[in-house]
Amino acid sequence: MFETLKSIFGRSKYEVKKNVSGEWYFILKAANGEIVLISESYKNKNGVITGIDSVKLNASDSSNFEVRDSKDGKSYFVLKAKNGEIIGKSETYETKESAIKTINSISNISQTERINYLD
Repeated sequence: MFETLKSIFGRSKYEVKKNVSGEWYFILKAANGEIVLISESYKNKNGVITGIDSVKLNASDSSNFEVRDSKDGKSYFVLKAKNGEIIGKSETYETKESAIKTINSISNISQTERINYLD
C-alpha cells in the first residue's frame, strides 16, 4: 500500500504558469500526466499558492464538486470553495461517469507537494 500511495503522491504535481494576459494559474496533473484540474487566474504567484492550498483543503469533500454538461454534450466538473467560489475546473470527459471517477481520485492526487513553476 505504501508504494501505491508513494506512486500517487510522488508523481502527481501542480504546474504554475502565466497566461497571455500575464496572470498566473495552476494545473493539477495526475501521475500519468493527465490534466485533472485547471485553476482560475490569479494576479500573482502568492494567489496561486493560496489557490493550491484551497484545492488541498476542499478536494477531500465530494460536496464541493459539481458535474456540469458542456455545450458539446460532454461532462466536466468544477471544484468550489466553501463560499461557493470556483477554484478550478476539469477538462471535458466523454461521460458523466468518467468525470465522477476523476472526482473520486482527486482527493489523493491534490495532496502532492510537487509544484513546478513554468514561466
